[in-house]
Amino acid sequence: MSVDNTLKNAPRRSAAPAPASRGTSAGVSLRADVTELTAACLSLAVGATDSTAPTDHDIAELGARAAQWAREGVPLRAVLAAYHEGVQMGWDLVAERAANNGTAHLAKAAKAFVGLFDRISTAASAAYVDELQAVASEHHTAAHTVVTALLSGHNARSVARQSGIELADCYTVLAVSIGAHADESNPSLPRPIVARRKLRRVQAELATACERSPLSMLSSEGGTILIPGEHDDEWVSSLVSRLSTAADAPVTATVAVSAANDVPTSSDQVHELLDLAQQLRRPPGVYRMTDLVLEYQLTRPGPGRAYLSRVLTPLDNSPELLETLEIHIHHDLNRQRSARQLHLHTNTVDYRLKRIAHLTGFDPTRPSGMRHLQAALVARKLEAIAPSA
Repeated sequence: MSVDNTLKNAPRRSAAPAPASRGTSAGVSLRADVTELTAACLSLAVGATDSTAPTDHDIAELGARAAQWAREGVPLRAVLAAYHEGVQMGWDLVAERAANNGTAHLAKAAKAFVGLFDRISTAASAAYVDELQAVASEHHTAAHTVVTALLSGHNARSVARQSGIELADCYTVLAVSIGAHADESNPSLPRPIVARRKLRRVQAELATACERSPLSMLSSEGGTILIPGEHDDEWVSSLVSRLSTAADAPVTATVAVSAANDVPTSSDQVHELLDLAQQLRRPPGVYRMTDLVLEYQLTRPGPGRAYLSRVLTPLDNSPELLETLEIHIHHDLNRQRSARQLHLHTNTVDYRLKRIAHLTGFDPTRPSGMRHLQAALVARKLEAIAPSA
């Protein structure tokens, strides 16, 4: 039976689903592709029952059509539906003819069709996935190029145009630290694979959470994320929480909003803030400059920081006083909560605070004195990390 006659006798079915086209010519082209594919599948289906098994070349040609549709963004379910349409039409024709020749012929035809569709669907799915991975790789390379240009400040807009990526007017810039997954310390598991899977989960969650495509340069330990537009604290906190859940590991992030041209400066700043948060052993979460402005300023070595670090020297021989001061600051100067954590009576806490005032010259019960003492604690920690020359 010829393909032309088969098509003439084929029952009418609804067309395979196809995505909305941008223009009439694109829609006509896609419908023509579906019709041509249906005819090809139908031809192979009819031939399969005439002991004319399709060659590997025939199957490969059908798979190539799936690859083309993958690049054009046609969903896989629509692609497989188009293949199924042709095979199903062939089966409708052949089944009736085979049934007239007895059940043995019908069983033989059914077996041939099952094998044919298995080969076709396998080839189409493999070609589609391979092409989709190639497209994703191309986009990843283009995005990486644009991120590099934005962070370096060199010809970012020109590079973006060449890469087919539209730059935003401003970005929410994040410096991110991703903690280790519990399995990364398991000696029986390959650490690189565990870390790579963690990174892929984070990248997938990032893409899902952001309505507009984010630009990122990430490793399994962290990196930089540029999200188009300005986002408030609640949105960023939610994003970081989602990334932490996806990683199944703690995530610390520092954030700033920047015009596209100022991304290099903002990136340097948020990474400095991230380093500072880690040096001061701040808990995982999101930090902005307003959260670390005092500590950030004190990272600049100089006589002011050296002076502040010496304010607490008189307490060196009284570690209980230093502990009381730190806990009192941690509890926002609440004597009752400080006393509970120290397992002391509030009168004892009051006595220690008076001793701190006597030894340092700064009264921790007064706002002006507490500001100096808090700055002194930060300066001392920073001096211990990186002593000034």
